[in-house]
Amino acid sequence: MAASDTLLANAIRALAMDAVEAANSGHPGMPMGMADVATVLWTRYLKFDAADPHWADRDRFVLSAGHGSMLIYALLHLTGHARPTIEDIKNFRQLHSPCAGHPENFELPGIETTTGPLGQGLATAVGMALAERHLNAGFGDDLVDHRTWVIAGDGCLMEGINHEAIGLAGHLGLGRMIVLWDDNRITIDGAVELSSSEDIAARYAATGWHTVACDGHDPADIARAIDEAIADPRPSLVACRTIIGKGAPGKEGTSAVHGAALGPDIVAKTRLAMGWEPEAFELPEAIVETWAAAGVRSRDLRLAWEARCDADAQGAEFRRRMAGELPEGFSLQPYIDGLLANPQKVATRKASEMALGAINDLLPETVGGSADLTGSNNTKTKATQPLTRDDYSGRYVYYGIREFGMSAAMNGMALHGGIIPYGGTFLVFADYARPAIRLSALQNARVVYVMTHDSIGLGEDGPTHQPIEHLNSLRLIPNLDVYRPCDTIETAECWELSLRDATGPSLLALSRQNLPQLRTDASENRSAKGAYRLVAAEAPRRVVLVATGSEVEIAVEARAALEAKGIGADVVSMPCWSRFDAQPVDYRRDVLPKDALIVSIEAGTTMGWERYTGLDGLRFGIDRFGASAPAPKLYEYFGLTADAIATKVAAALEN
Repeated sequence: MAASDTLLANAIRALAMDAVEAANSGHPGMPMGMADVATVLWTRYLKFDAADPHWADRDRFVLSAGHGSMLIYALLHLTGHARPTIEDIKNFRQLHSPCAGHPENFELPGIETTTGPLGQGLATAVGMALAERHLNAGFGDDLVDHRTWVIAGDGCLMEGINHEAIGLAGHLGLGRMIVLWDDNRITIDGAVELSSSEDIAARYAATGWHTVACDGHDPADIARAIDEAIADPRPSLVACRTIIGKGAPGKEGTSAVHGAALGPDIVAKTRLAMGWEPEAFELPEAIVETWAAAGVRSRDLRLAWEARCDADAQGAEFRRRMAGELPEGFSLQPYIDGLLANPQKVATRKASEMALGAINDLLPETVGGSADLTGSNNTKTKATQPLTRDDYSGRYVYYGIREFGMSAAMNGMALHGGIIPYGGTFLVFADYARPAIRLSALQNARVVYVMTHDSIGLGEDGPTHQPIEHLNSLRLIPNLDVYRPCDTIETAECWELSLRDATGPSLLALSRQNLPQLRTDASENRSAKGAYRLVAAEAPRRVVLVATGSEVEIAVEARAALEAKGIGADVVSMPCWSRFDAQPVDYRRDVLPKDALIVSIEAGTTMGWERYTGLDGLRFGIDRFGASAPAPKLYEYFGLTADAIATKVAAALEN
């Protein structure tokens, strides 16, 4: 006999209580409050097969309120996923347990995205919903026909990114996205009314969403609201009125149950109130069987889909894209050979546009965009028509002034699969996008950030728009390759490296000003090593000039001035610190020998360059905010000219 919805939900509550109690750490309130909603969703609506959590046409479920991680861990375990096991759950929040404090997509299949930073899960889900519509437009209903579901809390809806995300989703008419709002009216500080009095439903409606409310503890009413959301063509917000910590005597409905273990006494009273007799981490057989049946409810749908995909003329191509594999033989070498035959003096943002022209012709999975800076970022090519609510087949998204929302949406597209997203803004506005960039790196998402106007070289817009600390602050993020190419060849090489890396994001920092093509050979991708000797010394080597981006040209000119004085100098172009750091020590020592004065040149903060120059080296850069003036005047003012650098290097050698 199948267990009732209430018993199924109580199983979630019991596991959440037990795991948090065992860890003496965690957030039991949200899983207990949303257990009824999650039960209805996972047993009646969510399309998934626990035996194949990577099924390409599964529904995507995002727990945006990631602090309530025991909700998703309980659901995955109960529905028969291979992991988490009950032992994993017993080790909740412990070292090496896949049941981390917040859900991590790299720890457990079935977790679509890493969540915890509030608001980002919902914003990432927008990208997943967008990816579903885009791929549906190309491959049809037989291969792509699923929904994106989100459980979000009050915090997710308060965060500023929520405004950006729902505006984009409403504008694009992403009707396959349904957000289940845990409307418990409690935050850590206490009642929501302490800090907010806005009409959430009205705000969503104003951005083009459908809204509906339900009793979050009445399965029939929950199902009614979900049915209404499914029937409406707009994205939907379902306000589920719930009680945080439902069932915990003396604590339910209060902030006390949000982020701390209930304590043995309250756990015992809660079990009594629920009529829950099993010991900790134990589940009645009828409940186990009913939940397991939910885990295979869509198996026939999956098997039918597999057969359709195998028979479909586009099936192999769809599987390739979803696997994240590039087409066989993909290479930018023919394009690079054309640059060698016809050198170009252009800004690297233009060089990026030129490379994208070749890339977008070769890779149908790329989807580009910009946060309202298309003409400045040079991110749109002839092959990329607009993606709109009337034509989801387009490959270019006009994100509007939504840097954070754009970046989170790109994470969602990458994690959904089938798309390699790239998006542009000014490098200084990486600050707006940084939390999403960090999550790109944390969850191994192949996203390419195109950040132009990368230095004081942007000129007259002044210090508000001139990046100073940005390059090195971004280089601090683990698993993020930050590229700053010096010319057209390096730009193409960095693009190819970014596209080939399916294990994490890349960021291209590109110039506004024109730069000469310094490379005259491209028999191998020299940028792949992160740094390389661009020009070797002619006189006995005493100096190595290490530069990035637009300053490589200055280094080449400074080298000529030093050589004219009989001082041998190498020029090393270093487009990517992280790649250079990953090279064998012998290679790094050859590029940066101990017997030479190492000099760094970059139009940004000098902090961090000591790792390459050593304490005795020289570091040319800018350790203050910039100024408003034409770029050449600024370079002269800040001492970033070949003559100024050569003079100081020669003086240092004399001393």
